[in-house]
Amino acid sequence: MIGRIAGRLDYRAADHVLIDVRGVGYLVFISDRTMANLPGNGEAVALYTDLLVREDNLQLFGFTSLVEKEWHRLLMGVQGIGAKASLAILGALGPEGVSKAIALGDWHALAKAKGVGPKIAQRAAIELKNKAPAVMVMGGDALDDDDIVIEDDAPAVPVKARKAPAKANPAQGEALSALVNLGYAPGDAAAAVAEAMTPGAATGDVIRAALKLLAPKG
Repeated sequence: MIGRIAGRLDYRAADHVLIDVRGVGYLVFISDRTMANLPGNGEAVALYTDLLVREDNLQLFGFTSLVEKEWHRLLMGVQGIGAKASLAILGALGPEGVSKAIALGDWHALAKAKGVGPKIAQRAAIELKNKAPAVMVMGGDALDDDDIVIEDDAPAVPVKARKAPAKANPAQGEALSALVNLGYAPGDAAAAVAEAMTPGAATGDVIRAALKLLAPKG
């Protein structure tokens, strides 16, 4: 499997881009959110990728983080959600937003994505809820052992200009791990962390806020 490619952004269309790697152009489908965060044409770019194999077609899908890539894989496993719907969900919510929605069982958030109806959103929230803790603690820079990395060894721009795939706030995974180590059930801990997370939050702050949410009521 092609796990990551890095090269020069040749052109962009409505739902995909062409990345030139050593003279070979790779067509990669991406979400609206990922598209908005890419550099300009002719600049260096790197994306994690997932290869979809069909009888009559091979398609590459690109992601800025391994968390986003993993949610794509999991969403694609839900009946009624294909690649287009998965990218719509990720484009609408982002990987952190999907983690929060799944952990909290908030199917209404999932249903806001274009082409995703209430029934499919509810099914995804139920089927994937137990997957949320594992995805939320994933690192942002490790590849699967079987993934192939395709790099451009002659970049068109200086190396310092390369944009590395974005990483999720490590506070999310660190706080979740800490709560599980304290004896909280992974599902409960994931829901509390998802609710407690704020942009740029420090690990200690997330843990304290999550503990308050997990405290017995009354």
